Parts: sequence; C-alpha cells; structure tokens
Amino acid sequence: MNRRHFLRTGLAAAPALTVAGRLFAAPAGTPRFLCVFLRGGYDCANFLIPYSSSFYYDSRPKIAVAKPDPTITDGALALDSDWALAPAVRDSMGPLYQRGQALFIPFAGTDDLTRSHFETQDSIELGQPVQGQRDFRSGFLARLAGTLNGSTPIAFTDTLPLSFKGDAGIASISLARVGKSPFDDNETATLRAMYTGNRLEPAVTEGLELQQEVAKAMQDEMQAANRGAISTKGFELTAERMARFMKTQYRLGFVDVGGWDTHVNEGGARGQLATNLTSLGKGLATFADTLGDEWNNTVVFVLSEFGRTFRENGNQGTDHGHGSVYWVLGGKINGGRIAGEQVRIARNTLFQDRDYPVLNNYRNVLAGMFSTMWGLAPQQLEVVFPGAPPVNLRVI
Repeated sequence: MNRRHFLRTGLAAAPALTVAGRLFAAPAGTPRFLCVFLRGGYDCANFLIPYSSSFYYDSRPKIAVAKPDPTITDGALALDSDWALAPAVRDSMGPLYQRGQALFIPFAGTDDLTRSHFETQDSIELGQPVQGQRDFRSGFLARLAGTLNGSTPIAFTDTLPLSFKGDAGIASISLARVGKSPFDDNETATLRAMYTGNRLEPAVTEGLELQQEVAKAMQDEMQAANRGAISTKGFELTAERMARFMKTQYRLGFVDVGGWDTHVNEGGARGQLATNLTSLGKGLATFADTLGDEWNNTVVFVLSEFGRTFRENGNQGTDHGHGSVYWVLGGKINGGRIAGEQVRIARNTLFQDRDYPVLNNYRNVLAGMFSTMWGLAPQQLEVVFPGAPPVNLRVI
C-alpha cells in the first residue's frame, strides 16, 4: 500500500473521518444526497411494470409480473393507468410513493451504447461526455463535492469509487464487514510506523481509531440483535448504519449494491430479482426511517448502468440492455408520480428492437436536481457535468 493509495482511502486525508465526539457536524437543514448504484444492470421492466402494454406480456411469457388485481397475491401495485410497482417493493416503496416521497423516471440512462458493465459504469461515474477523451481522475461526485461548501462526502464502499475520484481526500469506509476492522494488529502497527514523525501522523492515527470504533460499534450491534433486537440483514442493516453516519455528519454519500445481472432464472413476482428488490426496498425504507426528521432534507437517487432486454431470453432471464428506470426518494420531493419524457411501449418504440430507449439522460437530470438542491449557477453545473444542460423535472 503506497501513501497515495492510503490517502485516497480516506483514512489519512479526510478531516471528516475523525474520532467520535470530534466530528464536525454539517449545518442543520443543509441538503443531503445519497447515490445508490445498482451494479449489474437491474431489470427495470420487472420493477416498474408497464402493465397497460400487451407487448410487455407478449415479450415475457414466463417472467412477466401480473397486472394489478386485488385478488392476486403476487400482482403489481398500480401507480397510475400505465405503470405499477413490483409486489417485491409494495410494502417498502409503495407507502413512500403514496406519501409523495418517491418518484420514478423511466427511459433513463446514458448515451453509452457499449452494453458493457464496466465501461458503462465508468462512463456514468465519470459524468463526462461519452464522446471525447475521458479523465479517469475526475468523478462527477468528486467534482460536486469540490463545488459545494461543507458537503462532507463519504463512500460506503471497500475502496473509493470512480465517482469520487478527484483531488480532494474523500472518506471511504465499508459498513458491510460487520464487526471486523479492515486491518489486523500487525497491519495497524505497520501503518502507524510508516507515518511516525510524519506530518500526516495525527490524521493517520485518527483514521485508524475510527476504524476500530466502527468495528466495535458493529460488534455491539450484533450482540444486541442476538438478545432479541430487531432483526436486520444485508442492505437493510447497511442502510441503517449509513443513515446514522449521514444524519448529522455527512451530506454527500455513495453506496453500491451488486447482484443485478439476471441472465438466467430471473423470476417474475418471485425469484432472484424479486428477492434483491425486496432487500433493497426494505433497506431504503429503513434509511428513511432512521433519518427521522432529517429525511425532509434528504434526496436518494438510485440508478444502474443500464436496463435489460425488453424480451426475456431462452433461459428465463434478460440480457444487457440500454434504457433504465431511476428512483428518486426524499421527504420533501415532488413525488407520487412518474417523471420525465416517456413514450408508449410497443415494438416500434424499442431501441434497436430490443431495449428501452434513453429519453432522460442522467447527466441532464442530475444537473437539474443539483441546480435546485444547492442553487448551483450554470458555470458550477458545467464543472460537475460538462456539456450537459440541466433538465428540470420538478423533482424538488
């Protein structure tokens, strides 16, 4: 581990990662933003169901989700005359939508046409124009953090994601390693020795102490659960921890969730995808509940690198696609609706006769949101998303 990499992990460089009790709290009432990246390309058509389209049911004879019907246990939850929510998120996202705290943007995505997980993920996290030379040292969230004052960014990941790559030291800490510090005693001693007498020694020491505090807190949490506390697991547990960190200390966050590449046996109302959606939905609902009143100052943006093929494949799954459906959640958003440009779903409106088209580019949509959230000027938005004029979908 070289010093530059160590700095980038946030253990040594980020002043936000100090020992509990010495953390600088962000001003009350300032906006909070969490980006949730679903890695693998989730099948949005089995999340936000286009139930008014007979073409959907013709295209998915084995994995389609049944139309809304109160007599069917596994039926979708109608949102309007065209769209419905998958039953897997009926109890988590359904109430948020009904309270106006959730909206969905179909036909969303990027101009990247590679259908490659890695290339498209990189393209989105960079936030730079698809055409032209890319700077892999500059992610869009890092540029946003550099534009804002007091954003105190953090990535809830093992390593710093590309979206947070930049000149500033940004904290990165995984909350998935329950009760386990990322460094053992020998590694900790080695790291301390590396920086003894160095000007970075105090920051390194504080970073290591924070890791130990987090590990102990997670151990205590597990022990409490074993004595009859509320059972939490997977993303739901991670989301609760994220909310505690972001409630008073951080204002700009990122987390990624894997397991969405459903080429085989995807399932419909039940199965692989539904299980993932259930965990994700419960986690996000937990995140909202844990924030309490601060949920009113929070916006959560859920996206994936691309959608899936509209037609199911021969393995009762779906393959790499193009357009997707984004989620926007928050206590004070203008929710309870399907937002953005849309088109009637039929064979002749598919992109290349296989995928949802992209009618709502993520760079323009996020630029519009950031403009409203933080009052960013056009020249500031140009730094975050070069060449992407903001589109105001009245999210906030």
